[in-house]
Amino acid sequence: MQNEMMATLEANQPTNIDPAEWQVRCDLAALYRLIAYFRMTDFIYTHVSARVPGPDHHFLINDYGVMFHEMTASDLVKVDLDGNIIGESESSQHINQAGYTIHSAIHAARNDLTCVIHTHTAAGIAVSAQEQGLLPISQHALKFYGHISYHDYEGFALDLDERARLVAHLGPKNKSMILRNHGVPGHNWVSFDLAGTKSNRMAIGARVKLVAGGMTQTDEVHSGGSYLSQNDTRLHFGLGSAKKIDHVEIRWPSGAVETLDGLDANKFYSVLEGSGVVPADRIRPAAPKGSR
Repeated sequence: MQNEMMATLEANQPTNIDPAEWQVRCDLAALYRLIAYFRMTDFIYTHVSARVPGPDHHFLINDYGVMFHEMTASDLVKVDLDGNIIGESESSQHINQAGYTIHSAIHAARNDLTCVIHTHTAAGIAVSAQEQGLLPISQHALKFYGHISYHDYEGFALDLDERARLVAHLGPKNKSMILRNHGVPGHNWVSFDLAGTKSNRMAIGARVKLVAGGMTQTDEVHSGGSYLSQNDTRLHFGLGSAKKIDHVEIRWPSGAVETLDGLDANKFYSVLEGSGVVPADRIRPAAPKGSR
C-alpha cells in the first residue's frame, strides 16, 4: 500500500518542482487535512507552514481561501521571508498577511523548527483567556510545564514590528506558545449540550445546522478521549456580529429532527431530544453535595 501511495505521489509531481520540496508539499497538505479531520480549523483563518529544503529560507503556507479539507500540494504557496510569493502562479495565489507575520518571524529566527502550526481551537482560545494560562493540573498539561511561552495579544498580526516580540517571547528553546486572548474580540458565540432519549444519551452522531447573521454552519457531536479523559461533547459556534440565532436544526441519531428559532447569542443551551431547551440539570445532573 505504501509503495502504491509513493508511486502516486511521484506520478503527480510537477516537473518544475524539486522532489524534496514536493515531498514537503505533500506532507503539509496532508497535515492541513488532518487538522480539518480533527476539527481544529477556524474556516480559513488559521495557518500552517513548513520550511522548504534548501538555502533560500523559503516556506510554504496555505493559499488564502482554500478550505483545509480541500488542501492539495499544489495549493500551497511558496514565499520568502520578505513576503514575496515565489513561483509561476504568484498572480493567482494570496496569503493571509497575519499568517505571514507570525510564520516568517518563527522561520527566520528558529532554524531548528521546520513546521509552524497556528490554530484557533475552542479549548485553546479558552486557555488563552485565562490569566494563569495553561495550569499544570493534568498529566496532559504537565507535558508542557516549563516548556511553553506566552505572547500578549496586540490585535491582528499585521504589524511587522510584532515579529521581534513574537520571537523574543517564544525564546530559543520552547516549541509551544500561547497567544493570549487570541481570537476575534467582540464577536458572539453560542454553545449546545445535547442529550438523547431515543438516541444514545451522549447524542453521539447528532448533527446541528445553525443559521445566524446570513451564515450557515454545521457541526456534529463526536466522541473521543484518552487515558482518564473525555473530550468536550458540546458544540460551539462563532456568530460574528450576530446577536440572534435565526434557526437551529438538530438531526438526532434516531432519525428525529428538531428545530429551534430565535435563540439569543452568548449562551449555553441544554437540549434534550424531544423536549427542546431544558435546564442544564435535566441532562447533566449536578454531583451530590460533598462528593468529589
